[in-house]
Amino acid sequence: MTFLALVHALIALCLAIYGLNSIILSFLYLRHRRAVIPTPPLDRATLPTVTVQVPVYNELHVVERVIDSVAALDYPRDRLQIQILDDSTDETTRLARARAALHRERGIEIAVLRRPERGGFKAGALAWGLTQARGKYVAIFDADFCPPPDFLLRTVPHFSALPRLGMVQTRWSYLNGDYSPLTRAQTLALDGHFVVEQSGRNRAGLLMSFNGAGGVWRRCCIEEAGGWTADTLCEDLDLSYRAQLAGWECLYLPQVTAPAEVPPQIAAFKRQQSRWAQGSVQTLRKLVGPILRNRRLGWGQKGMALAHLSSYLAHALMVLLLLASLPLLLLPDAVQLPLSGLGLMCLGPPLVYAISQKELYPDWKRRLQAFPLLMLVGIGIAWANTLAVWRGLTRWGGTFARTPKFRLEEQDDRWADSGYRLQADGSTVGEVALALYALATAFVAYVTGNRGMMPFLLLYAAAFGTVAGMGLAQTVAPRRKRTRVLYKKPGFW
Repeated sequence: MTFLALVHALIALCLAIYGLNSIILSFLYLRHRRAVIPTPPLDRATLPTVTVQVPVYNELHVVERVIDSVAALDYPRDRLQIQILDDSTDETTRLARARAALHRERGIEIAVLRRPERGGFKAGALAWGLTQARGKYVAIFDADFCPPPDFLLRTVPHFSALPRLGMVQTRWSYLNGDYSPLTRAQTLALDGHFVVEQSGRNRAGLLMSFNGAGGVWRRCCIEEAGGWTADTLCEDLDLSYRAQLAGWECLYLPQVTAPAEVPPQIAAFKRQQSRWAQGSVQTLRKLVGPILRNRRLGWGQKGMALAHLSSYLAHALMVLLLLASLPLLLLPDAVQLPLSGLGLMCLGPPLVYAISQKELYPDWKRRLQAFPLLMLVGIGIAWANTLAVWRGLTRWGGTFARTPKFRLEEQDDRWADSGYRLQADGSTVGEVALALYALATAFVAYVTGNRGMMPFLLLYAAAFGTVAGMGLAQTVAPRRKRTRVLYKKPGFW
């Protein structure tokens, strides 16, 4: 009994630490939120050459749109090179080549580049494209992004003003944020990260991450930090941390936005989160030693960096906490279990979300109505992320499973008609099992008098049941009887 209770208490304590981390980042954001960094004076005659890289893999619905967007960037044409790094195996390649050809006729330097094989996935594509890049700086966008025309003019000048600046990250905004309850919940979570966490880390001198797209790199920084590597599934997080450990600076610009899509399918969201969970744990394994040994960092910076890299461990701890609860309750001398740590865990994230919505939107109260679903989904994906954490702890690299994009710009746009739609995977079985397990544990808690545990256990049951139910419902979502065009012809300048 003593050992199990100790394990339970330690898990709750660890979860409390992650909740405290969110509170600290909220405080740092509020302390530094007035620190706006203006764009340095712009002299178009002295702007450096920039290479724009767009890694693409089977993006039939959005490839033309992203090509049009990057081709419309307001930047001197003789100093702008665009690479569409295409690893596709479907009609995406044909569409990309045709669209790029139209822009070349307008005088844009744009090429669709294909590798002999898809080694290293996104990291491999970026590294391979860099060997053919002529830019001193490299801007990166995923296929679902639509950067505004002035994106480079608002980011690149910062490099001239800061000689040791290695990377500039901008804030993501959303093309389909109001498409469904699920997309609204995701934008709430992403706003919390981009408004509070990224700003708090960067302005307080903590290590921050590159988010994989919507940013610009100094090419020599990439090279000096060791380049793009595929030994983790978060090549963006890995490189940004290696660059900062090597003495390079990073800058976050929340006033500059890069619109993108969020996944409308729970299966796609789970796939995305699992990839991030596995990759961040791999990055933690890879860099924990260099972080602790780095003499330029203080212990506060090191602690916050390790909390950042290990954040997905919280999902595994949540599952362990649930699994440990029932054996404890079944013991003859069961006692009241400590839950104060869970209360602190539940306080931090809502604070981050509330601050971000208040800062960004006049109708922030309405937007916070998505929080209950976000809480259910955030807990409900814990089983899938636990499996990903285990993969991150036990292996390097892995398959980069892409998050499908459907170009959902209007409410009547449908993803169910696309060949990219995903089916519920094996983790759904685990979610159903954990929902039933949580219900059984709640019943035992009631019988044994541990009724203070029941709200948490019922929340677990509702969360796993919600994610499993959404996955199964979206798997059987009907297609339209009439065949529809699988991509839209975007407007052309």
